[in-house]
Amino acid sequence: MFELFLKGGAPYMTLLTLILLALLLASWKAPAWVKEIGLIALIVGVLSTFLGFYIAADDISKAGDIPQGIIWGGLRVAVITTMYGLFIYLLSLIIRIIQKSRI
Repeated sequence: MFELFLKGGAPYMTLLTLILLALLLASWKAPAWVKEIGLIALIVGVLSTFLGFYIAADDISKAGDIPQGIIWGGLRVAVITTMYGLFIYLLSLIIRIIQKSRI
């Protein structure tokens, strides 16, 4: 798991982990914010992936001919933050469903 954290980019993965902690805290202290915090995680994950794509496209255009294996390996790494953001959003929806059943 720690390997995925480092591959996904420490700044974005750290930010998403802080959002996850905020989600867990909000599920206890501010239940109305759970879904919104999950959406923020999803947006941060997707935004960081697109930023990675943008930087990679710039580097690829400067380098010229790059083997497809390297490009696909980079794409595989780039979607790690989106998957983490999706996981946090899914968790927020599950927490929200559990909280609604208590009302």
